[in-house]
Amino acid sequence: QVQLVESGGGLVQAGGSLRLSCAASGSRLGISAMAWFRQAPGKQRELVARIMASGTTIYADSVKGRFTISRDNAKNAMYLQMNSLKPEDTAVYYCNLATMRDDNYWGQGTQVTVSS
Repeated sequence: QVQLVESGGGLVQAGGSLRLSCAASGSRLGISAMAWFRQAPGKQRELVARIMASGTTIYADSVKGRFTISRDNAKNAMYLQMNSLKPEDTAVYYCNLATMRDDNYWGQGTQVTVSS
């Protein structure tokens, strides 16, 4: 079983920055990819950014050029550096881990609130 714990959320003014962290622990199944998703009130959960085992990264169009996803394999951690934050970035951000067997694991989420 894999456990994911997010941290780093909070309240920030528009134009500010936050760095989210996701710490992974538990079973060492082969990891296919790790990702950040977000869900705003009344909206569906959406992909923000994904980093593949190869290191390839994918971003939602809405965050390209502002957010950067990264991994530290030695620490079993993933990060999301968020710059130039906008009020529309306000959401609960979730860490996701997908294994080679297509198992998916989720963290409990961390709230990000951007004030205008």
